[in-house]
Amino acid sequence: MSKPEVTIYTKFGCGFCSRAKRLLDEKGVEYTEHDITMGGPKRAEMLERAPEARTVPQIFIGDTHVGGSDDLAALEKQGKLEPLLAG
Repeated sequence: MSKPEVTIYTKFGCGFCSRAKRLLDEKGVEYTEHDITMGGPKRAEMLERAPEARTVPQIFIGDTHVGGSDDLAALEKQGKLEPLLAG
């Protein structure tokens, strides 16, 4: 089974975005980053995937909406991030 694709929507200068990317980088996770600072089609895509999202980062692992940086850190602390990343 292949690993799920990890996608993170970010904005320029966002500390929470940097924190989330740092955690993913430390774990050696490859991810696709979409900078939505200026809005555009990727912001619309993010809102389609997570209609309630009003902040960044918004992180998706496969079809699972993880949420933001704190949510990602909580999954790591609970030992639930690795299994999610493994698929």
